[in-house]
Amino acid sequence: MRGFVLGVFLTLLALAVGGYWFVSSGKLSMATTATPLPMEKTVAKLALRASIGSAKDQTNPLALDDSTMVAGAKLFKDHCAGCHGAPQQPQSAFTKAMFPPPPQLFVKDDMVTDDPQGETYWKVTHGIRLSGMAGFAAILSDTERWQVTMLVAHADKLPPTALEAFAH
Repeated sequence: MRGFVLGVFLTLLALAVGGYWFVSSGKLSMATTATPLPMEKTVAKLALRASIGSAKDQTNPLALDDSTMVAGAKLFKDHCAGCHGAPQQPQSAFTKAMFPPPPQLFVKDDMVTDDPQGETYWKVTHGIRLSGMAGFAAILSDTERWQVTMLVAHADKLPPTALEAFAH
């Protein structure tokens, strides 16, 4: 039994030393241009899903109306469009250099209109580590974060008033 415990300890020690060497020697590149590590996307999605947890079940307390959508559009334009784009606008050059690339939330393939609004609200509130996604809890009020969430949830069918808010 003593030999087994010693073997487990030495194995764990070797893994820790090897991991430290791997990271400290520069083998784990933090460059946005580096290829993703094996299983990086899988691990990130798993960790994000676990972090969001039951927050995805929250419901948006705001009414789906023009005033909510216009307020959301103004906030999105000021705080989010630089990375996530705006309706009928080209993707900004610097987002093409980000890793992971931020979803362009008004482009059909990147829209998150089918995500639970509680999930989007969680992401707007807390941000996502190592992705460039900032958390806005200290910048936007609870109502403002729900307004942005409402806008993103309905990005595929924005009313003319919200589209106009992006133009000015």
